Amino acid sequence: MLPYSNSSHSTQVSEFLLNCFVRSPSWKYWLSLPLSLLFLLAMGANTTLLITIRLEASLHEPMYYLLSLLSLLDIVLCLTVIPKVLAIFWFDLRSISFSACFLQMFIMNNFLPMESCTFLVMAYDRYVAICKPLHYPSIINNLFVAKAVVFIFVRNTFLSAPVPILSAQLHYCGKNIIENCICANLSVSKLSCNNVALNRIYQLIVAWTLLGSDLILIFLSYTFILQAVLKLKAKGAATKALSTCGSHFILILFFSTILLVFVFTHMVKKKVSPDIPVLLNVLHHVIPAALNPIVYGVRSKEIKQGIWKLLRRNG
Repeated sequence: MLPYSNSSHSTQVSEFLLNCFVRSPSWKYWLSLPLSLLFLLAMGANTTLLITIRLEASLHEPMYYLLSLLSLLDIVLCLTVIPKVLAIFWFDLRSISFSACFLQMFIMNNFLPMESCTFLVMAYDRYVAICKPLHYPSIINNLFVAKAVVFIFVRNTFLSAPVPILSAQLHYCGKNIIENCICANLSVSKLSCNNVALNRIYQLIVAWTLLGSDLILIFLSYTFILQAVLKLKAKGAATKALSTCGSHFILILFFSTILLVFVFTHMVKKKVSPDIPVLLNVLHHVIPAALNPIVYGVRSKEIKQGIWKLLRRNG
């Protein structure tokens, strides 16, 4: 660990120390086992989903390609964040190099909005399937998926990448202890000797613009879906559609609510424990990843059939 000093002549730090749950250290012991189990569930479920969709020819359709993208994003986010958090919990390995810290920040700032955007595309897919079923094959095809993937990566990389880049350009000449389990921009940038107002304002604008616009469009899509579903006259069709889309919407709200609560607790941090947003930030990288493949995949009849086929084939 590098010694730190508040002197203006201090050298640039080469590593940081992640100091989790400063005011509630016992949380590390209580969370270590549940977090480990959630991580294993997320990795196992998403890997199973990817393998099933890859090997089962009947699942080579646009909807399942989008589901594969969601699983891939979940896996990358989990691997970027959770192993390091567990290493801190289990072995007290708190140090992280300067480059590794900002690589983690880059991935988090890019892939979380990508996941939000993927939810938006999947909501549009369900909107077309239910509200315009006759046009579904001509609208939602492989070309649409390819364009959607390019849009997801370009939009979010272009708008989110400046956050970690701006943060990495700051001069860290003082303290190197990050009061967080991960290299979140707000936690890291406040250690800088420079003025970080631009960095924080940009992150706030981008977060609300990307996630806020996605959530509004998702809400509109499911509003139209609900209107269409209520008009269905086939026996059981409305119930089935509501069950499927309802679980999707609840999961998306859960994904967005954690982010909103996290931002809100930062805004009123004097009234709540600083460990609360840290806890929410960690959980946000593993709980949706564990639930997504279950809600979107395992509940699907086609996915379940694909998994059983693979099991029988390899049994």
